[in-house]
Amino acid sequence: MRIISWNVAGLRACLNKGFDQFFEQEKADIYCLQETKVLESENPFHPHGYYEYLYPAEKKGYSGTMIYTKQKPLSVSYGIGVEEYDKEGRTITLEYENFYLVNCYVPNSKRELERLPSRMIFEDEIRQYLNDLRKKKNVIYCGDLNVAHEEIDIKNPKTNHFSAGFTDEERNKMTELLNSGFIDTYRYYNPEEIKYTWWSYMHNARSKDIGWRIDYFIVNKEFISKVKNTKIYSEVLGSDHCPIEIEIEK
Repeated sequence: MRIISWNVAGLRACLNKGFDQFFEQEKADIYCLQETKVLESENPFHPHGYYEYLYPAEKKGYSGTMIYTKQKPLSVSYGIGVEEYDKEGRTITLEYENFYLVNCYVPNSKRELERLPSRMIFEDEIRQYLNDLRKKKNVIYCGDLNVAHEEIDIKNPKTNHFSAGFTDEERNKMTELLNSGFIDTYRYYNPEEIKYTWWSYMHNARSKDIGWRIDYFIVNKEFISKVKNTKIYSEVLGSDHCPIEIEIEK
């Protein structure tokens, strides 16, 4: 089973930049999207053979998550039970026979770190949520997690030390999550490889590969043996992020 995650930075905008061609070319079993920025009535993309689950933000043109899946889940749930984040459409959970799939768009701490205190609360809530799920069955947690965990995950660590997405506080929360029994699949299988998943639109950052790795597939430790492959599609355009993928045993 192949699962692809992508922050599309607006689904309609990404469709205009080749999203549908990438979708059809890869034919993955599941696509988890973040920052979709569409309501159900605004979404023009309904691929044949896929079930669709959209969780839009209450604020029009903001945030939102979506999943396209070939295999109908046993159950679907939206949010994590905290109104501040749930009204922004940040989390969809699908339940399958052998695992939960949690698609998440973690809040950005913003310039001047104005949302950092709220972000810290979100991190504690999502960690608890994932660990509660893990008591029932395996967990795959994916999406734009808005943090470069280690210095290897960012081009310029020293100059970005206090930037949103690379603060000590955010990085420590990722460490807490991993220490609670989860594994960053890409780093597990590629301990030394330098690849990024997000590039600023400024200063030709993408063409110079001045990027950050802030998109992840994370699984509980007991499930890591089922992950057969990981991939970063750094060459795929259409957003300021690129798609990422894992392949798991069915």
